[in-house]
Amino acid sequence: MKPVVFLGDALEQLRDFPEGARKEAGVQLHKIQLGLEPSDWKPMTTIGAGVREIRIRDEAGAFRIIYVTKIEDAVYVLHAFQKKTQQTAKRDLDIATARLRQI
Repeated sequence: MKPVVFLGDALEQLRDFPEGARKEAGVQLHKIQLGLEPSDWKPMTTIGAGVREIRIRDEAGAFRIIYVTKIEDAVYVLHAFQKKTQQTAKRDLDIATARLRQI
């Protein structure tokens, strides 16, 4: 099973999710650790090759976790945030891109 590595404040952001979204995030990250696909995801090629976004919908809103698994033997969580608009904010994309460069 691959370890999960949180970059920057991604873990703190994830911990700020409402309980339901936080639990669902844990389930989805565990699936990825086991080499399975998350239930709802999309590629984030604008950030980099192999970068994906887990999409979580909760009564409190829409939440996203941007991660990459193609690097070494770990799941790197680049960014976690609540989505407020239809399009992902440039700020969120920039944070994930900068953290990908750190790896």
